[in-house]
Amino acid sequence: MPIFTETLPLSLYVHIPWCVRKCPYCDFNSHEMKHGLPEAAYVEALLDELDHHLPRIQHRSFISIFFGGGTPSLFSANAIEQILRGISQRMPLNPSIEITLEANPGTIEQARFQGFREAGINRLSLGIQSLQNDKLKTLGRIHDHDQAIRAISIAKEAGFTNFNLDLMYGLPHQSIDDALEDVKLALSFQPTHLSWYQLTIEPNTLFHHQPPPLPMDETIWQMQQAGQTLLQQAGFEQYEVSAYSLAGKNCVHNRNYWEFGDYLGIGAGAHSKLTNEKTGEVVRFAQVKHPNAYLNPEKRRLLPLKTLSEDDLIFEFMLNGLRLSQGIPATLFTQRTGLSLQRIEQMLNQAKTRGLLVKDEHYFLPSERGKRFLNDLVSIFLLS
Repeated sequence: MPIFTETLPLSLYVHIPWCVRKCPYCDFNSHEMKHGLPEAAYVEALLDELDHHLPRIQHRSFISIFFGGGTPSLFSANAIEQILRGISQRMPLNPSIEITLEANPGTIEQARFQGFREAGINRLSLGIQSLQNDKLKTLGRIHDHDQAIRAISIAKEAGFTNFNLDLMYGLPHQSIDDALEDVKLALSFQPTHLSWYQLTIEPNTLFHHQPPPLPMDETIWQMQQAGQTLLQQAGFEQYEVSAYSLAGKNCVHNRNYWEFGDYLGIGAGAHSKLTNEKTGEVVRFAQVKHPNAYLNPEKRRLLPLKTLSEDDLIFEFMLNGLRLSQGIPATLFTQRTGLSLQRIEQMLNQAKTRGLLVKDEHYFLPSERGKRFLNDLVSIFLLS
């Protein structure tokens, strides 16, 4: 069955790969800023790459733009404005489009936030992680409690009414009371969205080579349960495993990932998932990772395309969609993959029999057991 790309949501991700210092838990494609930022050259490279991709996305428009990193707030407001102007000159942008910029509280001053807003940013995501100095020091963050509070205040004073705060739990030496205190203090600033997620130890990070003392699994589970209750009482809906928002304030960009929409990534190491409007094939590709290579036109190149097989489509759709707390419409499966529901009927029945999926014909909805053992649920759809 063909996939109609004119109705398939498309997002744009812009990767800014530099940061002041690499955090010990971070496995993202980020690089310490040692000799200044080549802003002008990087902006030019981003727009050149976008030009290269335009034939792939003609006749389509972006529903969201997300500046991630690294630390995008290291770039000047002028550079962000140039990028957004360049994008709008190539593809018309809806006036109501969500445009998010990730910001580090240690890289912020009043004028910069005001400049970001004037450049077209209408949603901020502040990487707080914790509001306790001992935890921030352990995490290798460059900001402290006071700088985090100041960054939130500056964002609000600059006119940002739609903003996310990133918080982590399950931190080294963290108690349940510590975790809840972070959530309570964060809520006092009236964010519209909270990303509250468990610290995980990833390969190729300092924490992987030098593991810190983490709380016991049962303690982490109690943290999660208590925090979810606290957020619910404050009017926040948990709409994804680690995402909570007020009504109508889900992150459009991230939700498009979870609903298996298309996205184009530009910048060093950026990944893309696009559907071919003629064949319906879904492909993934990525850009060369190191910023120096990306800035060199002779070395800047896309890594090989991967066309997703039917098995890939099934697994990736479920891997993303089952993260949504309220499930995902069954009809979306065929719309986003081009496959018939009969293709996964046996797997759905198995998941329901094991009590991991609610018995609902119209939604793929994880049960409470399925939410707790999400990896077990998703693995049912892993065919190869």
